[in-house]
Amino acid sequence: MQSYAIGDIHGQYDLMMRAFDRIETDRTREGAPDSPVVVLGDLCDRGPNSAGVIAHLFERQQTDDTLIVLKGNHDRMFSIFLDDPFGRDPRLRAEYTWMHPRLGGPETLASYGIREPANRPTAQVHAEALAAVPPAHRRWLADLPLFHQRDEAIFVHAGIRPGVPLAAQTEDDLLWIRAPFLEDPRDHGALIVHGHTALEVPSHYGNRLNLDSSAGYGGPLSAAVIEGRKAWLLTDRGRVPLG
Repeated sequence: MQSYAIGDIHGQYDLMMRAFDRIETDRTREGAPDSPVVVLGDLCDRGPNSAGVIAHLFERQQTDDTLIVLKGNHDRMFSIFLDDPFGRDPRLRAEYTWMHPRLGGPETLASYGIREPANRPTAQVHAEALAAVPPAHRRWLADLPLFHQRDEAIFVHAGIRPGVPLAAQTEDDLLWIRAPFLEDPRDHGALIVHGHTALEVPSHYGNRLNLDSSAGYGGPLSAAVIEGRKAWLLTDRGRVPLG
């Protein structure tokens, strides 16, 4: 039983489409056209075309029931802004807002055609955002699932709180956790396939697989195939073992 996963996209539409192409090539080669594809969240921010990424995934899901799109912390921050331009994600450090250059909110708004979003009154920018983002996309983004479990893998954006049953995990941890998860070497009862913590290359640690290869910082976007607890990076030359 195989599943596919795509790491943090961060508005990189062209990289996303190449990742889907690699997956389709592998599906065809393996004779597995119905194997699911899980997008690990962080669809938006930093990159140049968050609007295109969100629109494509929304439309693709309407006709492709093998596509699962998970929520990332950046997706939640975008949703919070649309609900309340002065709202704050409870896990965001006090010195930042979603509109801070390090987080990439302005790039997301610019991709919707909003002019100079970081340099004009917030209320005005918010009103333009509500007019620019289709209501169906806004609802879809807010309602994205937090995890997906299949075979011997659990797919999630950031990770899990070690030792806590999956049903008892909090949304904050699933979208934001780092050290307590990343530093825990124990077996979690499944391979945790995640993103959120940017690396230069995707890495398999035995108990978890990190597929965030820094697309949000100019790096590549990784797509992988998972079979049991083994994984392979998909490249233009085919599969490359991870771990």
